[in-house]
Amino acid sequence: MKIQDNLTELKSSLPEEVSLVAVSKTKPESDLMEAYEVGQRIFGENKIQEMVSKWEQLPKDIQWHMIGHVQTNKVKYIAPFVDTIHAVDRIKVLNEIQKQAEKNNRTISCLIQICIATEDTKFGLAESDLDAMLEAASTCKNVRIKGLMGMASFTSDTEQIRAEFKKLAHLYNQHPEFEILSMGMSGDYPIAIEEGSNMIRVGSKIFGERNY
Repeated sequence: MKIQDNLTELKSSLPEEVSLVAVSKTKPESDLMEAYEVGQRIFGENKIQEMVSKWEQLPKDIQWHMIGHVQTNKVKYIAPFVDTIHAVDRIKVLNEIQKQAEKNNRTISCLIQICIATEDTKFGLAESDLDAMLEAASTCKNVRIKGLMGMASFTSDTEQIRAEFKKLAHLYNQHPEFEILSMGMSGDYPIAIEEGSNMIRVGSKIFGERNY
C-alpha cells in the first residue's frame, strides 16, 4: 500500500492545473497497477523496450509518456500507442515521429526539450534553435507540438535550479499556443511548480528508489 499512500499524498499536495507523470522506469508491472488502482493514468518510461512490454501487459486506458532520449530507429516501436514524447530535441527525430505516426494513422503529441542545465550530459535543444524546430514541425501533419520540457542541473543549489526553470518558463510564455510546460522531478518539482510548471515527472517519491 506504500505506493498508493505516496501517490495519494503527492496528488493532494499538487495544484489542480498540474499533471503528474508517474515515472515507472525499472519498476515491475505490479507497482504500476498499484498506482493505477488509485486513479493514476499517466506513466513515464525512458526505455522503449520496457515501455512496449508494459503497454502489452497493462490496461489500455493508460497514457504512455516517453520521457527519455529518443533514438530515431526505435520510434516505430512506440508509434502505435505512445501518447506524448517529451524529449524531442532534433529535427531528425521529429521527422521520424511524423513518418511513424502517419504510418499508424495517429497524431502523436510532442514536447520540445530545451537544454537549461549546465551539465554536458543533459540533452536538449539550444533556445536559439527553437524557431527552426517549430518551423519544421509546422509541416508535420501527424505531430502536435504541445509545449516544452526541461531538466534542471543536478545540484543542491536551489537558486540555480530556480533560475533554470525561470528561463524555460519565460520561453514557454512567449508561445501562447503551447499547453504544457513539463519541468520538475522528485527532487525539485516544488520549485518547478512555483516557476510555472504544469506537468511534473515524479518517480522515486512514488515508487521508492529505482532497481538497477
